[in-house]
Parts: sequence; structure tokens; C-alpha cells
Amino acid sequence: MPKVRLPTPLRPYAGHQAVVEVEGANVGEVLRRLVAKHEGLRGHLFDERGRLRPFVNVYVNQEDVRTRQNDATPVADGDVVMIVPAVAGGAVPAKGAGGVGILGRDETAYYARHLILPEVGLKGQEKLKRAKVLLVGTGGLGAPAALYLAAAGVGRIGLVDFDRVEASNLHRQVLFSASDVGRPKAEAAAARLRSLNPHIEVDVHDTTFTSANALDLLAGYDILVDGTDNFPTRYLANDAAVLSGKPNVYASIFRFEGQASVFATRDGPCYRCLYPAPPPPGLVPSCAEGGVLGLLPGVMGTIQGVETVKQILGIGESLAGRLLLFDALGMEFTTLSLRKNPDCPACGAKPTLTGLIDYEEFCGVRAHEDAIPSGVPAIAPRDVHARREAKADLTLVDVREPHEWEIGRIAGAMHVPLGEVVARASEIPQTGEVVVYCRSGARSARATETLRGLGFRNVKNLEGGILAWARDVDPTVATI
Repeated sequence: MPKVRLPTPLRPYAGHQAVVEVEGANVGEVLRRLVAKHEGLRGHLFDERGRLRPFVNVYVNQEDVRTRQNDATPVADGDVVMIVPAVAGGAVPAKGAGGVGILGRDETAYYARHLILPEVGLKGQEKLKRAKVLLVGTGGLGAPAALYLAAAGVGRIGLVDFDRVEASNLHRQVLFSASDVGRPKAEAAAARLRSLNPHIEVDVHDTTFTSANALDLLAGYDILVDGTDNFPTRYLANDAAVLSGKPNVYASIFRFEGQASVFATRDGPCYRCLYPAPPPPGLVPSCAEGGVLGLLPGVMGTIQGVETVKQILGIGESLAGRLLLFDALGMEFTTLSLRKNPDCPACGAKPTLTGLIDYEEFCGVRAHEDAIPSGVPAIAPRDVHARREAKADLTLVDVREPHEWEIGRIAGAMHVPLGEVVARASEIPQTGEVVVYCRSGARSARATETLRGLGFRNVKNLEGGILAWARDVDPTVATI
């Protein structure tokens, strides 16, 4: 039997059903039997002469069939007929409402669009006001999530962030403005949220989220929102949520793609069920190395906000047990099913993880620092500058990606991207000194190891990369 998927505005006229099964051999028959079954839909779909209204489109299995011209499009069992009417943006709220329940008079006006939603209403808004959410990270993901949770009326929001605002944050971290550069992120974010919604409480936790404080921080909240950007803290956030019995609303971003899910619910999988172990250090580049489209975290962080509100209100279909993938370039969403791993050490049938661990050791890196292999010969930027001033036989090799090279470079350097080092090793001199550099020293350390493995004994790594060069030698060099 074909199914008709109804949009939210039409569901009240069909018993608040999202999907209705209706018999019919073609679209016209299905729609006529639909309105016969639910008479309240008739005036919304058809005019007085029985013709489909011009502001209503109909699709079969997501294909436009233009039913206004041809309602004889055949349908079969299992086909989905989607009704897509024009939507302007919402109804006008009633004016002059006083305070109700635990909401003050000003709050009823502030949340008017929520209060007229049957799925939210007064009781739902009161749930939001009582809710307590901890956001770990106020960067690309945490910024939009925090803004919308504050605007939605989540009564208490905790912000955990140890960092300070940098100019390079502003293209995606929409909580901050140019005047905030240099301020502690948690402090600047809290000020922005309080100015957006004076009816909420915002807690500032200007600290690193660690194994020593995670459980204590989370104890005062109902839900954890993971806005982190490194593997040690992701596993820490997951395990803290599992051990605390609280949902972990997850998202991650890289370049033009994002992931989202809800972990650590009562019956759902956790992050470790999806990724039992982290990738080895250096295999997956950070956003600082690989870049990220500034709008991408806006999409994924907002999805985190939506999932958080759904958790609080108990409405809709959660992403728990599902992984949402977003491809911004293809403008495509894909949803995959996730299974709870019965052998998961955190949430399985017989969990072996009974407390928080050393996540830097577990992931093989030091959190918030680039991993530099031990034993790699290195040289400080000032020493390289002194050798160049003395006209020493010295070659600089930049192993960053082409887009980084175009933005800025050390004068006189040659460009050999990390992935091409082995193939182009013959271009690098084996006499004199060779100094390899990248953004911060991690990739160039790996390149140094690779070259020494090929027999180069004259290669050293530039300590701190081009960032240290700009800081200690030439501040005019453009860096990202």
C-alpha cells in the first residue's frame, strides 16, 4: 500500500500523523482517498473545482511528478507520496500574554513561537527552562550550538573551554567578534549568550576538560554536547557521559564534511561502539592543517542544538543509533544505522571501563599539542636565520599543502608537499644543511624521519614550524 508523508502544517488535519497509508493505483487516486479519509485536508490540497492547489507540490519517492498536470502517475506498494506545500515562516503569536507557569511575562513573549508549537507548548518550554546542558568547547561546533540552545531557553548552560579567541577563529566561531580577540573563550561566549537571552544562567568553566575534572563538571548537568576538536577529548567526553548515564550529543567536521549522532543513551551505542580505537597520531589532519569551510560547523553545531532540544523535550526521532553524514559540496545528507557493541568496554554487556583513563596515552598524542616524534634532529628558527645571514649552505623545504604555501612561506624555501617527499627526494640536496618546516613542526618532523630513513643525514626539523618563524624571526610572514 502506498504511503503519504505529510508535512508538519498538515498533520493536525490527519490526527497528527506524519505518514498515512492510502490505497490507490496512481497519485490522483491516493490523494482523493486521503482527503476522503481525512476531510480536514481537502481545503488545504484542493480548490473548489477539485484541482490541486498551485502552492502544493507532490513527489513520488522524491521525484517531482507535477501532479497538477498529470495525476495519473502510477504508484505501487511501498512508494512514498510526499506533499510539499509552500511555507512562509510561521504564524503570528498572540499579543499581550502575561506570565504563565514558571515563565515570566517577558519570557512568554520571548518564546512565543515555541509556545504555539503543539510539540513544545508551555510544558515543553518549562522543560527547557529546567534543563542543564554542558558544552565542551565553544569553537566551531560549540558556538552555533550554544547560541541556539540559549535562544531556545535552556535554563542553564555550562561552557568548558581553556582557550583564548584568535583572529583565525572568527570565520566559523560565530559567538565571537573581532573585539573579543585575546579574551578567554568561555568568558566571551558567556557574555554573548547572556546578552542574547537574559532569562538563562550561563556557567563559565575556563579550564581544560580532563580526566581529573570531567565527572565533577558533568555532575551538575543533564546532557553533554561534544564540541571538541581532538581525539583524546572526544573519548574522554564519551566515557564521562557513559559513566554519568547522560546523553552525549556528538558532531565532528573536516573540510566540507560533517558527522552527527547522539551517544550514550540508555539503549543506544556510544562513540566507542562506532570507533573502538582512535587513528594513529598524524594520520588524520586537524582542521588547522586540513582546513574547514566556515559554514560547515554552523550546520553541524545547529544539528547538535536540535538533537539536544529533542532530548530535553522527548520529541521526534533521535539520532541515537544512527550516524548522520553531511557532504556540503554535494549538499547531501546520508543516515547510517549504528549498533550497540555488546563487547564495548564502555557501554557493553560487561564493561571493563570503570573510570576515566589517561586519554592522551590512549590516543598516542598529547591533547592540544602537535605530536612530534622523539629523536628527530631539530633546529630553532633563530639559529636557522643566523645561518642564512652567515651565507651558510642551507636549504629550506616547505612540506605543507599547496594552499598553505600560497598564503605565505619563508623566502627562498622550496616546496615539496609531505605526500610527495619520497617521490621527489632526489630534488632535495644531500650536501649542506636541509631544514624542513610545516605549520607547527609535526608534519615536518615526519618528513625529517622519512628523509633520514632514505639516507639523508643533513636534515633537521624547524622547531615550531612557520608559526615559530613568524613569531621569532619575521612577523610579516602570513600564517594560518
